Amino acid sequence: MELDSYNERKAFDETKAGVKGLVDAHITEVPRIFRLPQGTLSDKKPSVSASAIPIIDFADVHVSREGTVKKVKEAAEKWGFFQVINHGVPLSVIEEIQGGVRSFFEQDLEVKKSYFTRDVTKSFVYNSNFDLYNSSSLCVNWRDTFVCCMAPDPPNPEDLPLACRDAIIEYSKHMMTLGGFLFELLSEALGLHSEILKSMDCMKGLSVLGHYYPHCPQPDLTLGTSNHSDTSFITILLQDQIGGLQILHNDCWLDVSPLPGALVINIGDFLQLITNDKFISVEHRVLANRAGPRISVASFFTTNMLPNSTVYGPIKELLSEENPSKYRDFTLEEYSKGYFEKGLDGNSHLSRFKI
Repeated sequence: MELDSYNERKAFDETKAGVKGLVDAHITEVPRIFRLPQGTLSDKKPSVSASAIPIIDFADVHVSREGTVKKVKEAAEKWGFFQVINHGVPLSVIEEIQGGVRSFFEQDLEVKKSYFTRDVTKSFVYNSNFDLYNSSSLCVNWRDTFVCCMAPDPPNPEDLPLACRDAIIEYSKHMMTLGGFLFELLSEALGLHSEILKSMDCMKGLSVLGHYYPHCPQPDLTLGTSNHSDTSFITILLQDQIGGLQILHNDCWLDVSPLPGALVINIGDFLQLITNDKFISVEHRVLANRAGPRISVASFFTTNMLPNSTVYGPIKELLSEENPSKYRDFTLEEYSKGYFEKGLDGNSHLSRFKI
């Protein structure tokens, strides 16, 4: 990394105020470290209407579980993304977590600073850009984030900020319930026993991330989040009504249009690996916006932040002479270490594990 860029990133980091601090200082231009290389945002075909991204009504499972499994299968195989409605998470819980995330990022700076750290072993981590110092990152993203690991060993409640404590604890309970149901449907979509993915500890770990994307004065020059796929088995995303999430499908960027009360589900890298490419983990990004702040909450089912010696590889029942293993065995820790060192550089980490 060039010395100028490093020093600018370090100066930004040391404010502990994140991107919101820049906006609060009434800047009118995006600082250099946030600027994308020219032409980056137009490197793909223009985005088109995303009405085709599947929307699955979980109320239908009571009418035909088989029909719901079929829809999940098609979405996981062809899209890697789908939205769910009537998912069982009360609207009050959704509103509380969104309010909690907003309250955390908009509270008094001195209180917020006390949670600032780059030590990922802490029970609650607040900072801006986990890959801030990675030289491979295209640019610094226009986003502040907190992350807390809520399973298998949830933090002591007093270790969570008062602004969002109750909301995170309550929301996490609902994510574990919904996650369990999703893993059952995905197991059945593979033609396997409904408990197979749970038995592989796919839902052992849950990390909840709160993202805050402030208003951006020049949204065409930067990104809220760079292109990436997720280091998870699945991710459950709650996004507000501002929009900006896009997925890469057939070399086009498609908007994942906000749907009131819906949750966005996406397949993570680990599920693509263990299903031997049957389910796909697709690249996605978040555009910067003038409207902000945009609030989102991502629930990652993964133990990549915890010591875990489990060795994963493609599920044996899915393999055959016609469908041999495409990936070598790996641990989540090994995969995640390389992913975080690489940062959000726009390249998939999956290819490094191909046979």
